[in-house]
Amino acid sequence: MWWTAWWVWMVAGLALAILEVLAPGWIFLGFAIGCAVTGGLLWIGGPFTALVEGSLPLTLLVFALLSLVSWVVLRKVFGLRGGSVKTFDHDINEN
Repeated sequence: MWWTAWWVWMVAGLALAILEVLAPGWIFLGFAIGCAVTGGLLWIGGPFTALVEGSLPLTLLVFALLSLVSWVVLRKVFGLRGGSVKTFDHDINEN
């Protein structure tokens, strides 16, 4: 089953990270991190791999939850404080 191959998730994460560079906006980076962590968990093996081995919906659910958590963390770290809009009081050409 292709969805339990760790390298498929890593390639998807790399593709999404490249897409984030080409179209910045902090959207694809959360999905890229979710793919990478899912691929890492599948690569390590153990109980996680045994849990999701035959279930595509469960694997996608884990990916979605990891992507959501990574997006929330990215938003918390890099987002604007207090939900405010960033304004500039001066021009770059002023002395």
